[in-house]
Amino acid sequence: MAFEGLTEKLQGALRKMSSKGKLTEQNVKEGMREVRMALLEADVNYAVAKDFIKKVTERCVGQEITGSLTASQQVIKIVNEEMTQLMGGTNARLTWSSGPLTVYMLCGLQGAGKTTMAAKLAGWLVKQGKKPMLAACDIYRPAAIKQLQVVGEQVKVPVYEKGTQDPVQTAKEAVERARYLGRDVLIIDTAGRLHIDTELMDELARIKETVKPQEILLVVDAMTGQDAVNVAQTFNEKLNVDGVILTKLDGDTRGGAALSVRAVTGKPIKFSGIGEKLSEIEVFHPDRMASRILGMGDMLTLIDKAQEAFDDQEADKLARKVRNAELTLEDFLEQMQSMKKMGGIKSVMEMIPGMSGKDIEVDENAMKKPEAIIRSMTKKERRNPGILNASRRKRIAAGSGTTVQDVNQLIRNFEQAKNMMKQMTQMKGKGRMMRRFPGMR
Repeated sequence: MAFEGLTEKLQGALRKMSSKGKLTEQNVKEGMREVRMALLEADVNYAVAKDFIKKVTERCVGQEITGSLTASQQVIKIVNEEMTQLMGGTNARLTWSSGPLTVYMLCGLQGAGKTTMAAKLAGWLVKQGKKPMLAACDIYRPAAIKQLQVVGEQVKVPVYEKGTQDPVQTAKEAVERARYLGRDVLIIDTAGRLHIDTELMDELARIKETVKPQEILLVVDAMTGQDAVNVAQTFNEKLNVDGVILTKLDGDTRGGAALSVRAVTGKPIKFSGIGEKLSEIEVFHPDRMASRILGMGDMLTLIDKAQEAFDDQEADKLARKVRNAELTLEDFLEQMQSMKKMGGIKSVMEMIPGMSGKDIEVDENAMKKPEAIIRSMTKKERRNPGILNASRRKRIAAGSGTTVQDVNQLIRNFEQAKNMMKQMTQMKGKGRMMRRFPGMR
């Protein structure tokens, strides 16, 4: 989980600090020393950590407990607000050209995930109703062009490539081709290096001068911590980037890049990569990320994911089936697929307030067995589990690589869930309960 170590240390420091009714200068400074150590261990830039601690300390010292806020809530509120400001305050959106074609140029070091992120961004833009095209301008890394073609095909976005010809010429031709095809966005995947060098920067500067991109987006690996910030600073000095995309936030990242890059470069983080799948890209919201880091969850992002995963018409249809106790194993299978789209059980739990930062033991393979069992059934069996006699259950177990006991357990669990939902709809105060769940009326 991203920020797991930082979250745990910050929560510990804040718990110690907030045990008093009034925040005195002494206990604030003691707590802030621990917070500072947590930030530095997370590879946050030293100057950024120092300035952050200074601001939080000034706001906390002498703060009286007001209204219903306890000391603990007061401290967390201040830290949350300052951390949100540290990462930019509000989410920075992409800007668009006034003409029919908007060009985005992606740059960064080799290994940061630039090519994959180009496809992720293209796929995200498709969901926004745009018609993007990708341009392959990395002619140095082996199979870079082929990789872009493969991921481009997966997100159903065309790729313009001209082999190993001058990348500047390829970028120029890609703009012309995108206009000819009526595409409204062009994403240019540029070459990276294992480290920054003059030749790389000159090439990027020439592409910038030739195609005049609406935005230059720097892709940095969040797992590199302070190094990511140094890379961002150098690229910004040379190219004047417009925004940053953080990749690998799902890995064992210490969080230093996310907390430092905005303060050091002055450039906003616009997107974050949260997994290997091409759909796993998020708009970066500083306030939501601050809440995650402090273990407060992220319900807004969870709601966004749920809206993407669950079709409105299907949700209404499911609600009617729940009311009438008509759920089938096909519905059960569809809900498992929707949970996968949201990133899995653990990903969902980490966004629930109180669960973020905890050592959550979740078996992500737990859904594989029931899914295999249901897929081994005929449509008639899924829709009417009552016909599952002993011979049918034996066949299903053999087909799914499970046991008859596993099949029996699934059917029992399904029937229990179905009966529980039926009872919920028959409870007193049904109307009040239904109003709490949109669609269940």
